[in-house]
Amino acid sequence: MPSGIFDSALKLGPLAISPHFFLESLAYIAGFALYRRERRRAGDFLPSPDRTSLVVAAIVGAAVGSKVLAWFDDPALTLQHWSDLAFLLGGKTIVGGLFGGTMAVEWTKARLGIVRRTGDLFALPIVVGTAIGRVGCFFAGLRDRTYGTPTTLPWGVDFGDGIPRHPTQLYEILFLLALAGLLVRLRSAPHREGDLFRVFLISYSAWRLGIDFLKPDPHFAGLSAIQWSCVAGLLWYARDAKALILKRKASIAHG
Repeated sequence: MPSGIFDSALKLGPLAISPHFFLESLAYIAGFALYRRERRRAGDFLPSPDRTSLVVAAIVGAAVGSKVLAWFDDPALTLQHWSDLAFLLGGKTIVGGLFGGTMAVEWTKARLGIVRRTGDLFALPIVVGTAIGRVGCFFAGLRDRTYGTPTTLPWGVDFGDGIPRHPTQLYEILFLLALAGLLVRLRSAPHREGDLFRVFLISYSAWRLGIDFLKPDPHFAGLSAIQWSCVAGLLWYARDAKALILKRKASIAHG
């Protein structure tokens, strides 16, 4: 694959647009359109003000979480550019966005007294949007810092520095397509409210915990900041799963 295709402008008439920006924008549009479709399919089980509050919480929480984890992902680089506003606002991580958005939504639900699980509506849209966005990450080349470590495998990609690397963005796209298929099948089968989002977040956290060993991010005690966040997320959902199992056993015992 020619290295010159990476980080090159996309020509749209007189305009020159970054492929990363174009595909990231397309990811947001496709994700939101799919969310609206999922909401219509599920029906409006929340009052409009509550639903709006949760969507706003998800957006704000995701934006903050994605920035904060990006800063911690490479603390030395962050400290080096601490006075560079463009740098601080430019970096973001999907994992930080997921956990930040989830925590913001759960906090808002607690404040509003909402006990229903609402994440299922977001699972498939996030998967599809992330897959589209990863295409943009791939074409951004070295600038996006989502590439993998050097490899001698025949599918290694030279992103512009003469070194064949794992195309981890493409690996993730394939994983997300498989996960989307799983979520569609699960959605059509009997399941508990909230199961779609649980399956998505657990699967993606486990995936990132593993695939990020192929990325050249700084490690702390053997793992990157993103991987440590995935470990925390998996432990939280393991705790959640244990509580659900105990609750189920208690209901059977009293039934």
